[in-house]
Amino acid sequence: MLIEELLDRRAVTPKVCASTKRQALSLVAESAARRFGLDAGEVLEALLAREQAGSTGVGYGVAVPHARLPGLDRIRGVFVRLETPVDFDSVDGQPVDLLFALLAPADAGSEHLRALARVSRLLRQSQLREQLRQARTVDALYALLAQPASPSAA
Repeated sequence: MLIEELLDRRAVTPKVCASTKRQALSLVAESAARRFGLDAGEVLEALLAREQAGSTGVGYGVAVPHARLPGLDRIRGVFVRLETPVDFDSVDGQPVDLLFALLAPADAGSEHLRALARVSRLLRQSQLREQLRQARTVDALYALLAQPASPSAA
């Protein structure tokens, strides 16, 4: 599964401000609503419900919030880089500034899990995380995220 199959360039936001986890997820929901024709409130509710089951903060300043939603024809991604990291109850206790959200159709099966695994593998690369933090434009962020996986990242 390729990142460009999940992430549209128009669903990448390079610099947003949030002071809480809820605000960060709200920004993700608003981006998804604009890009994919979803209801921002429903997206936020689904993301928050998933967070109640356990934080999607995977460590190293990264979160991979995800939810299943009616109205989607395929798995979609939203990438947001926060200007200032926020507490996300991450596994390592570090605040989060890189969010790669995945939204899947309500009936998505193993494809949803494969997408989560692909994004997690990608964002485990320390050099890539630093490059994402330094990138200033949507195009630069998208190019970094969509680059072919290196053999060591597979």
